[in-house]
Amino acid sequence: MAGRALLAFLICPGIVAYGLPGLLIWSSTLRESSIRFLGMGAVVFGSGLLLWCSWAFYMVGRGTLAPWAPPQVLVRNGLYRFSRNPMYLAVALVLFGWAACFQSLGLILYAISGTIAFHLRIVFGEEPWLAKRYGLEWASYCASVPRWLKWQLK
Repeated sequence: MAGRALLAFLICPGIVAYGLPGLLIWSSTLRESSIRFLGMGAVVFGSGLLLWCSWAFYMVGRGTLAPWAPPQVLVRNGLYRFSRNPMYLAVALVLFGWAACFQSLGLILYAISGTIAFHLRIVFGEEPWLAKRYGLEWASYCASVPRWLKWQLK
């Protein structure tokens, strides 16, 4: 099972967050600017969040982040208490981080289009599937946790 989780990580977010951006910046160089450090911080932080989400899917959900071996249990703890989609948020953070590091218009456009594609996939694919699979548990979860982030000031 651990091997399947690692393979799923390398294939799914690995290609989107690291492989394709690598192809886009193959001959580019890092720009010397303060925004580069912000971008690298976003890449590192987003990568950490992504690993945390993958670990939660494996340990708590007893599955992987891949569609061919999804979690058997709805993951509602950890980062999933604040967002129904922290993994997509993490990948978007990594993509925008790469764009900042290399100050690349191609990477910015890739990050924007990727984020839009994530939203459409979630709304039209994943959420209907999760509603069928988990029923009332999913409805309860949706009522208490926002799709993206909970912005509350107390």
